[in-house]
Amino acid sequence: MHYGKIPGVAKPVARLIQGTVMIGSDKLDYSFKLLDDIYALGGNTFDAAHVYGQGDNERTLGRWIEERGLRDKVVIITKGAHHNADRRRVTPFDITADLHDSLARLRTNYIDLYLLHRDDPAAPVGPIVEVLNEHLAAGRIHAFGGSNWSHHRIEAANEYAARYGLTPFAVSSPHFSLAIQFKEPWPNCITLTGAANADARAFYASNNMPLLTWSSLAGGFFSGRFRPDNLDAFTAYLDRLCVESYCYPENFARLERARQLAEQRGVSVAQIAMAYVMAQPFVVFPLVGCANGDEYAANAAALDVRLAPEDILWLEKGD
Repeated sequence: MHYGKIPGVAKPVARLIQGTVMIGSDKLDYSFKLLDDIYALGGNTFDAAHVYGQGDNERTLGRWIEERGLRDKVVIITKGAHHNADRRRVTPFDITADLHDSLARLRTNYIDLYLLHRDDPAAPVGPIVEVLNEHLAAGRIHAFGGSNWSHHRIEAANEYAARYGLTPFAVSSPHFSLAIQFKEPWPNCITLTGAANADARAFYASNNMPLLTWSSLAGGFFSGRFRPDNLDAFTAYLDRLCVESYCYPENFARLERARQLAEQRGVSVAQIAMAYVMAQPFVVFPLVGCANGDEYAANAAALDVRLAPEDILWLEKGD
């Protein structure tokens, strides 16, 4: 496993972050085995959220950490202030309420890295930065950032922090993958893919802010299951999201080039796609949702696959 540093987080952070949306108290044996296997492979960093499983996700992760006695060994990332059907809940009140819920569910008195799950561009950044700094000063969180915040809003928040001597956002968590995201899978998502987001990629490359990129393998697009001639056959919820978000001619061309490069290198297509994410000029900690330890090990092996700049250009554009 490779590890990196995130400002404010004292522990080493696994460069491959395991998502935990698939765990739950209704499948405790499976959940604990998955977490055990990933931890044994060096995966010490886990991503959760206030909204996953209506809180059961955090409760299950917290129970595993407590029963294994690992709180000082693992990095907990969790997210709050997600919108609901009635309100865009990116307010000091909602941030505080969600954070206290998460602390209780996770059976801990601090979160290593706290992310705002969504943004409300109409809300001024000042009160948001201030309340996060209050929780930082109280020790409830050790660092914070934004998930699905545009780089313009991240920049505005950090300019506010600099102006008033406050701690800035430490990380950003947008989507990024070799496959261009043509349609957002869920409302209010932010992607760095495609020509339209070149400025955002340049922003992160220039300021060296760590990125926790979600759906780095494009929701299973690089598994080989999806082909231009079989897309109507997919009916499961997550499969349909992949079809609608990524299954477009330009991405199938990228997939074919990834296959060719994978054959040359003796690795899998998914490992080439992960290596592409890691080869960017910005610091990336990919978020993955591995269903078992073997999947996690295969993704971790991709951290050692090196792509040259010409490989990147060829994967993106071909000859």
